[in-house]
Amino acid sequence: MQSTRTLKDRIFLVIKGLAMGAANKVPGVSGGVVAFVAGFYEEFIYSLQRVNKKAFKLLFNGRFKSFYRYINGKFLSLLFLGMIVSYFSISKILDFLIVHYELYVWSTFFGMILGSIYYISKDFKEWNRTTILALAIGAIIGISISFLDPATENDNLIFVFFCGIISVSGMTLPGFSGSFILILLGNYVLLLVDSVNALYDTMFDVLSGNFEFIHNALRIRLLKVLVVFTLGSVTGLVTFSHLLSYILKHYKNITLATIMGFIIGSLGVVWPWKETIYKTNSEGALILDSTGKQIITNYQRFLPEINSQTYIAIAYIALGILIVLGLEWYGQRTRQTKI
Repeated sequence: MQSTRTLKDRIFLVIKGLAMGAANKVPGVSGGVVAFVAGFYEEFIYSLQRVNKKAFKLLFNGRFKSFYRYINGKFLSLLFLGMIVSYFSISKILDFLIVHYELYVWSTFFGMILGSIYYISKDFKEWNRTTILALAIGAIIGISISFLDPATENDNLIFVFFCGIISVSGMTLPGFSGSFILILLGNYVLLLVDSVNALYDTMFDVLSGNFEFIHNALRIRLLKVLVVFTLGSVTGLVTFSHLLSYILKHYKNITLATIMGFIIGSLGVVWPWKETIYKTNSEGALILDSTGKQIITNYQRFLPEINSQTYIAIAYIALGILIVLGLEWYGQRTRQTKI
């Protein structure tokens, strides 16, 4: 872990949190990939796995400064600040861009994932039967997940808690999109759209001195769902971080090969040329969520036509690759400067 950070480091850490938060909300894109490529994945996992019995002992004994230092609190707080801001700002911009420039957004993400595959694989020298098998298994799982049919929405609090645990998998496991898993579980709109909007509206009402929302049964239900989902997410973060920390320590090469496989498999989800399939009723009419948006259920992929739009999309794929290479260059330059 880094003991000291300059102001520039702190600003960039918040920006990385913004990128992770935005990536986590987009189906098919993994926030863990951002952490991996930006060079802070191992510190992220290490910091999370420090949330253990010793940390809680320090907290309950009132030793807050020791607790903060022990869990690498400066790093985590700046990173999570960026993620939280992202959920209420950057992610909304992404929602707008996906609606109006869907092909180009997916093309950029596709390029970023291609760049991520290059970044992870270029220094990996431990290829053997075991790691190749791990790569293949990871890719097959990733591709298979992208073609599963989604379930229906379920606001049972136990199930919501489970969704919280699963949803953060994309933060700790690069290439494994937690938001796409939520689509498959049927709760993407409920947990990442409706409940977040309910919190946003509630905060606005409280700041305006309007407390009528306490009589709004739908709003209260959504807030309960968000609280349980958040608890599940925190549980998942800590649990996965401890598991991954152990696995990375004892089976690093196999784990990295599997992660590469997951990332390769996620290309099927972010394939730019696809038609979005929306939820409909038995009569074929579109079903809208509580905000009036169409509900995504899956995607139908196809090969691109040769036209100007395709050439522009390819340019955005190249842009995505350049973004990752730029992050890699910045990470190397930062490490060399500190050395």
